[in-house]
Amino acid sequence: MLQPSPAFMITARPRSLARWLFAVAGLIVAMVVVGGITRLTNSGLSITEWKPITGIVPPLTDTQWQAEFANYKRIPEYWTFNRDMTLAGFKAIFFWEYLHRVLGRVIGIAFALPLIWFWARKAIPAGYKPRLVALLALGGLQGAIGWWMVASGLVERTDVSHIRLAVHLLTALFILAGIVWTALDLMALHRNRLAAPARLTLLGAGAIVTLFVQLMFGALTAGLDAGYAFSSWPLMGDAWFPAGTPMMTPAIANVFDNPVVVQFIHRWFAFAAAGLLVWMAARAIRHGALRAGWLVIVLVVGQIGLGIATLLSGVQIDIAVAHQANAALLLIAATAAAHYLGSVGQNRKVS
Repeated sequence: MLQPSPAFMITARPRSLARWLFAVAGLIVAMVVVGGITRLTNSGLSITEWKPITGIVPPLTDTQWQAEFANYKRIPEYWTFNRDMTLAGFKAIFFWEYLHRVLGRVIGIAFALPLIWFWARKAIPAGYKPRLVALLALGGLQGAIGWWMVASGLVERTDVSHIRLAVHLLTALFILAGIVWTALDLMALHRNRLAAPARLTLLGAGAIVTLFVQLMFGALTAGLDAGYAFSSWPLMGDAWFPAGTPMMTPAIANVFDNPVVVQFIHRWFAFAAAGLLVWMAARAIRHGALRAGWLVIVLVVGQIGLGIATLLSGVQIDIAVAHQANAALLLIAATAAAHYLGSVGQNRKVS
C-alpha cells in the first residue's frame, strides 16, 4: 500500500492548487469567447505588431491612435474591405483584438506567478511539477502560435490562415483540458492522499479525440467563413450535399480548404462526436458520476441546437459566440467524465 511521506502531509496543498487551476480554466474559457468575438467581428488583424511586453499599453493619445491606424492601412484587409473605415471604426475592432491579447497576458501571469509561489512553499505534490511546467510552456507556445496566425494575414491574404486559426484554437482547448484534468487529479489527491492520477480509458480517449476533431472542423468553418455558405438545415439549400460544388485537387484539399465540404463535415460529424460523448456520459453516470455525465448530455444537446441556430441565423454573432462558449464548457464536462472513468480503476488499485 502506498504511504504519503510526512513532508507531503505537512506542505502539499492539492486542493489549493486545484482551485487555482480551475480559476485559470475559467480565464481560458473567457479567452475562447473573446477570441470568437474577435474572429466574428473581423478584428483579428487590427494590431499588426507583436509586442509581448509593451503591447499591454494601448494607444493613449490621438497621435498614437493615428499611428496604429496607419499600420492597419498598410495591410491587404484594409485595402480590400475597409478603405472607408473611420478612426472610430478602427477603434471598435482594435478593442476586441487588444482585449484578446490582454487576456492572454493575464492568463500567463495568473498561471506563472502562483506556480512560482506554490513551488517556493513546497506545496506541489510529488510528480506534478513536470506537468505544471509543461502546461506553462504550452501557454507560452500558444502566444507564439497566436502571432504566427496573425502574421499570415498581414502580407498577401485578407484574413488569417484558417489552418493556423484551427491550430491556435485547438492548442488553447488542449491546454484547457490539461488544466482541468490536472485539477481533478489534485482534488482526488486532496480527498484521498493515496489517490493515483487518472488514466484515459479507451472510451474516454475516443470521445475526447472525436470531440477535438469536431472542434477542429468548427475552427476551419470559422476560418473559411464556411458558416455563410448555406444557412439552411438539415439540407444545404435543396440537397443534402449541393450538386455542382466546385472540387479541389488533390481531393484531400476539399476536407480542409473547401468551405462547402468543411461545412458539410462539421454538420454531420457532430453526430458521431455526440454519440461517443453520450456513450461516455452514460458510462460515467452508471459508475456514479451523475453531475459530470448529465452535464455532458445537456451540453451536447445544447451544442447541436446552437450549431443549427447559428446556421439558420446566418451566423448571428451572439448565437455563434454562444456556440463557441458551449463547446469550451462541453470540453470541460467531457474531460471531467473521462477523468472519472479513468480514476475508478486506478484508485481501486491503491485503496
